[in-house]
Amino acid sequence: MQKKLTITVDEEIYKGLHTVIGPRKISRFIQDLVRPHVVSPDMAAAYAEMANDANREKEAEEWAEITFKDVSHEAA
Repeated sequence: MQKKLTITVDEEIYKGLHTVIGPRKISRFIQDLVRPHVVSPDMAAAYAEMANDANREKEAEEWAEITFKDVSHEAA
């Protein structure tokens, strides 16, 4: 459910948001910017979602294998 919020910003900020972000994208921009600071993530759900992404999992596995090979030849 979405809620409407009215905020006040300097005119310079207002113009910059319209110029850089676009008039129909400001709410989403602010929401994405603020979310990590005010909403605690459900880590279990986030990890489950990442695990279901086959491409991401493949890339992560390749990265892990390359990293392991890089350090396997180093002296302890």
